[in-house]
Amino acid sequence: MPNTIASYERQDSEPTLAQLRGDSARMAPHWVVPAAAAPAPVPPSLIHGVVVPTASARLIDATPEYGA
Repeated sequence: MPNTIASYERQDSEPTLAQLRGDSARMAPHWVVPAAAAPAPVPPSLIHGVVVPTASARLIDATPEYGA
């Protein structure tokens, strides 16, 4: 496998998109993503100042992913 960093230094131009994508693909296994903690639910009594128009509330309520 050629040393891509050295090949960039030898060139006077910027790396190509294909080279950057290849570099990213080789680096991806080294990136560790920490497990995100689920946010704690907030009781409705602590939510202040949010006003939702009735038409918007009905629209969201009628959407299967959000409505009950």
